[in-house]
Amino acid sequence: MTRPLLASACALAMTVATLAGAHAQAETGQQPPAASETPATDQGAADVSDDDKQAPVPFEGGQFTITQQEQYGEKVLAYDGKHLASNYDVFFDKIVEVGGVKVALFDVGDGGNQCGPATVIVWKPEGAEIQSTTVEQDECGAPPTAVSDSAIYFVPYLLPGDSKPALQWSPTSGLTIAGNLTYMPEPGTDWKDIDPSKYDNIIDAFHNEAVYKAAETLLGKEMPDMATSLLVGGGTEKTASGAFYASGCVPHDCGGNDGFMAVDPGQHKLYFARRGENGQPDAKPPVKTWPADVKAALDKAMSAPN
Repeated sequence: MTRPLLASACALAMTVATLAGAHAQAETGQQPPAASETPATDQGAADVSDDDKQAPVPFEGGQFTITQQEQYGEKVLAYDGKHLASNYDVFFDKIVEVGGVKVALFDVGDGGNQCGPATVIVWKPEGAEIQSTTVEQDECGAPPTAVSDSAIYFVPYLLPGDSKPALQWSPTSGLTIAGNLTYMPEPGTDWKDIDPSKYDNIIDAFHNEAVYKAAETLLGKEMPDMATSLLVGGGTEKTASGAFYASGCVPHDCGGNDGFMAVDPGQHKLYFARRGENGQPDAKPPVKTWPADVKAALDKAMSAPN
């Protein structure tokens, strides 16, 4: 699903538009199509065998290896024996050509629910040693890459209320900021347009402009944190009165940082809660004002482990 974004500069907006689907990865986890890409099979793609060992990847007269010394230890990415990166998840992605230079891309991260890896970019300038840089935009990795003829772009996944820089990398300029992106709901959408059957996660409700504005009034600057507490979650359920709701949690902190959201399209009402330090939900509006069936849904969600 595509998150509507507002580019701070027209040039960036045109660039992002050409990289079709670059920010669709935010929710689906799918790789956006590359504008210019050398097929990995031409360079010897890394095949993963039954014992989870990845084959060497030939590259510019040498080869990449991914090895693991201990069964549950970190994997090590190296080029002709030179250490480049290490972590518990290390995987070869692909080889592309950027500005006439062949570039290898690897995914390196801690693993875990809803957390993407960092991207390790590796290239070998003519007559020079192998070079690498790691792109990690936040504690949950980096956005998947979108590749053009002249640069690799990293278009961030935005939560409601978020604003983040879009990054670009090229062999000549390195890693730079391409512009700033801000989350926006779909203009002109109202309560009557809400259809929870189409939501993979209740966070999708923020796409609706009426919901977004109501949430902004209730949560203010806390909106991104509230949305983060719903990231690890699934579809919605419905109360007898017609409100729909869902619970979730922060990646890697389920049980410690859980969230709840309910939407009543008929009454034009929103209800939010996060598990507080004392175990009691921090609710907006106050729980005492909630309808009985929505309060019952909250009690059930907060008593059940995520």
